[in-house]
Amino acid sequence: MAASATEGAARALNGLLRRTAGAVRLTSHHGTSPWHPHLDSDDEAPWGEWFLASSCLALTVLVWDRQRPPGGLCTSPSCTDVYLTQSGGPPRRYCSRRCATRERVAAHRRSRS
Repeated sequence: MAASATEGAARALNGLLRRTAGAVRLTSHHGTSPWHPHLDSDDEAPWGEWFLASSCLALTVLVWDRQRPPGGLCTSPSCTDVYLTQSGGPPRRYCSRRCATRERVAAHRRSRS
């Protein structure tokens, strides 16, 4: 789900967190690593559960810190990739330079036909 406004991003993340995350807890994985937070259900939880909960937490921190959606969907009709916005520059539309170039070339070809 993509959100173009901060409120929509927060709503989407809240829904994901509600469905996928457990309570915040600290773990050291039985003393094998430094203490750090987890949102998954248990140290023995499946990797996919950890990845989804951790990704939601990271995106939540980005929305909190920047007060805007942390990325978006590539606007190229032939692409379904997502991207993260890393700076406060102009709004981003494409996931990569490759997609942006492909769209510019296609637009140029259409204008010459």
